[in-house]
Amino acid sequence: MREQTTDLRETVRQRYAAAAVKVTEGGTACCGPQPVEVDENFGSTLYAADERDTLPAEAVAASLGCGNPTAVAELREGERVLDLGSGGGIDVLLSARRVGPTGKAYGLDMTDEMLALALANAARAGATNVEFLKGTIEAVPLPASTIDVVISNCVINLSVDKAAVFAETFRVLRPGGRIGVSDVVADDALTPEQRAERGDYVGCIAGALSFAEYRAGLEAAGFTDVEITPTHPVADGMHSALVRAVKPSVDDAPGESAAATDACCGVTSCCTSDERTADPSTTVAEAKAASGCGCQN
Repeated sequence: MREQTTDLRETVRQRYAAAAVKVTEGGTACCGPQPVEVDENFGSTLYAADERDTLPAEAVAASLGCGNPTAVAELREGERVLDLGSGGGIDVLLSARRVGPTGKAYGLDMTDEMLALALANAARAGATNVEFLKGTIEAVPLPASTIDVVISNCVINLSVDKAAVFAETFRVLRPGGRIGVSDVVADDALTPEQRAERGDYVGCIAGALSFAEYRAGLEAAGFTDVEITPTHPVADGMHSALVRAVKPSVDDAPGESAAATDACCGVTSCCTSDERTADPSTTVAEAKAASGCGCQN
């Protein structure tokens, strides 16, 4: 089973590496980059024209998603956003614009070629409040309770361990944080074998969860207020869907202490480069001074 899992992940990596190379090489042509070949259910046409027009052509050309998670994530000024499987960076760059200079947008991807393309796109866009990280969505390289919103665009269905993705998403979100995800979801009546008949794994079909499985996975990780709303069909019994859920706040989680959410002195990720106040109306120094605890650096 472990060998099969490794093979599937490598197949996914190769597919998206090839897509990044195609866009990068297309950038040298007279007419700009050629978009990656996808059908009408996937890609940049799912974004509004005014959004596409504000971004580097290479970011738009590399879009392989099944929706537009930034349109439903309700991003606000100053928030920290993490995009799981950020690819060429289209959703990271759109998020960076929405959270503004006081916020930050992270992109996480396991593919070197996509990371290189995303960094180049960020430079073309002049985006200074973005950071791209190498890693898998099953093991996010960020501290706990440091992210306000997690987004993703047709990537979780590609994971070989979706329970780990949900657990890691829950871990990195601050209490009260939320997810806004676009993904492919199957009708509950379809078996895994029937899903595989409708498309392959790297095509975002065979690995998709059903509506009930998706909800159960998020709730098992600790999420509440789960909403899964289909938007358009991508195959028989398979849908692009918008997924929303919330990590309960400390007040909503009985028995959960500040220590359990990695907060001390009213500051999350205390004494790290990612420390933030639990109360945005105060500064880090003010929160620490008011608490009287020993963490004063």
